Amino acid sequence: MKQIISQVDAFSSTPFKGNPAAVCVLATEKSEDWMQKVAQEMNLSETAFLIKQNDGFNLRWFTPTVEVPLCGHATLASAHVLWSEGHLLPDEVARFYTKSGVLIAKLRIHWIELDFPVNHSQPIAAPAELSQILGVPYKSVYQNSLGYLVEVESEQMVREMQPNFQQMKKLPVGNVIVTSIGDSEYDFVSRFFAPELGIDEDPVTGAAHCCLAPFWRERLQKDEFLAYQASSRGGVVKVYYPGENRVFLSGQAVTVMRGELVTS
Repeated sequence: MKQIISQVDAFSSTPFKGNPAAVCVLATEKSEDWMQKVAQEMNLSETAFLIKQNDGFNLRWFTPTVEVPLCGHATLASAHVLWSEGHLLPDEVARFYTKSGVLIAKLRIHWIELDFPVNHSQPIAAPAELSQILGVPYKSVYQNSLGYLVEVESEQMVREMQPNFQQMKKLPVGNVIVTSIGDSEYDFVSRFFAPELGIDEDPVTGAAHCCLAPFWRERLQKDEFLAYQASSRGGVVKVYYPGENRVFLSGQAVTVMRGELVTS
């Protein structure tokens, strides 16, 4: 049986924007070593592997160097592949069994809604070298299970900053979300730097928005947000967080490439 792998631009409605992810719907179980090697070969921030399981799909995510416990854009890309390639009907729910529990995706006209666990942040004393490494001053610094969450003064600052990634790897935590309130059409903007995971900058990060949702809900006193991750590719994320334990992230996706893996 042919083993098809697709490349999908997630959190974008047009090709070559958003965050690219590879998606491989497996016909049979594969070893962890094989999946890691495929992810290294694809050399994207994430490669997702799915295999049918009862009423859903087992889902795992790999960067070129490590397996990660949660990835938003590759889950969005996976759901897109399941519907667009006929694994699921449009009115069927995509149910994923993952290392972060059961994740649900629903097709909402031209948007895909993801049901993810919230990730709260706690204020901390910033490492002395943080501002120098980021290249910008900060307003506040928090920490969560993903890494640091750093608030800065303006959207322009977020867009123009150029961190020192080699020095960032030496921080106690090597992943950093930087965010500010939006200046115009977006409620807030962000960027995500993850050299610890082998990704200097991730173009659009669903997992980061699970941290940003409670952070901005507390400050803006609202439940719904239009967010923008201001990487060079850029991506739009609709965020709904009514409180409690779940964050609802919505994005669009487009397939840009499909091929056959000729090695097993």
